[in-house]
Amino acid sequence: MEVSFLSDKLQEKLLFLNHAVSLRGQLPILSCFLLKAGSGKLTIMATDLEIGISSTIVAKVEREGAVAVLAKNFTELLANLGSQKITLTKQGDTLELKGEKVRASFQTMPEDEFPKLYDDKGSGQILLKKEDVEKYFMRVVFAASSTETTRPALSGVLVDDDDGKAMLVATDSYRLSLQKNVFATGQGLKKPLIIPSRVIRELFLIKEGGEVKISVSEKNNQALFFLQDTTLVGRLIEAEYPEYQKIIPQDFNTKTEANREELLKAIRIAAVFARETANIIRFSIEKAKITVSANSPSVGQDSVEVEAKTLGETNEIAFNAKYVLDILSTLDEEEVVFEMNGPLNPGIFRLKGDSSFLHLVMPIRLQG
Repeated sequence: MEVSFLSDKLQEKLLFLNHAVSLRGQLPILSCFLLKAGSGKLTIMATDLEIGISSTIVAKVEREGAVAVLAKNFTELLANLGSQKITLTKQGDTLELKGEKVRASFQTMPEDEFPKLYDDKGSGQILLKKEDVEKYFMRVVFAASSTETTRPALSGVLVDDDDGKAMLVATDSYRLSLQKNVFATGQGLKKPLIIPSRVIRELFLIKEGGEVKISVSEKNNQALFFLQDTTLVGRLIEAEYPEYQKIIPQDFNTKTEANREELLKAIRIAAVFARETANIIRFSIEKAKITVSANSPSVGQDSVEVEAKTLGETNEIAFNAKYVLDILSTLDEEEVVFEMNGPLNPGIFRLKGDSSFLHLVMPIRLQG
């Protein structure tokens, strides 16, 4: 193998590819990048068997071939080279790197030990704009559990069929996000899928624009995301998703509309004192305002009024401030709608004029 390229083109790829490098020592080959030169490009691959990433850069290929090299050393060296022309040459069991004023050699591992990222591209390929993928998946993925071990389904995003359209659901049992009308399913969704939230978050980090081609391999139980220069592969979670429909209220006795940014600011102010009392904030909903407050006996108390338009009963409810901050920070729409049906029932956040999205937050029971 002999291939030349500009170092800065590879540097920006390696930082992302390192997210798929295994930090465990059971299989040393998983601590490596697989570099493949051919067809006018250099392809770099990494996998920890749960996710896999493959990305390409334009290169001058003098001799095709492949090599597996330890990711940590290779990344650290490339990060310090600045912008210059680099030539990689495989000589026996060694990878030689030559730059303008630098020479280095890396010991390699047998490239045929590196596992395939996928051997089946799957069926039912769906095309979505990258910005739409980010918009819809970002609205739900933060609600998935980041620490769940006994219920693995909660660490993923459910993709289910809803009258011919894909619906996304994520929950950690304290809050739930649901987004409908993401894409037409057609033949592309034969059964509900649970995509690990980690895979979705990695997808957000890919800087390429354009379209994302999404497919599912039933043979290998994988979700595949194809972009212009990068492919992301994730192993689907095999578990039964909880019956989330049962906790979504079907009616409400209080509905109020408020400016999202103003409500977000109010919660941030109240959260200063809420930190001392398990992060609890209180919503007091009246006809023309929402009062957001927090009370800490050892520190003090504060309250902020936000203009609102309320239909139905005046009401009160308490939440963990973090959960409300998460949803209001994720959205970028100007107006939000909040619905509730008493202080002991879940509160629902919606988008004004958009029935395809909802976010449910479980309340906190207050004494007295």
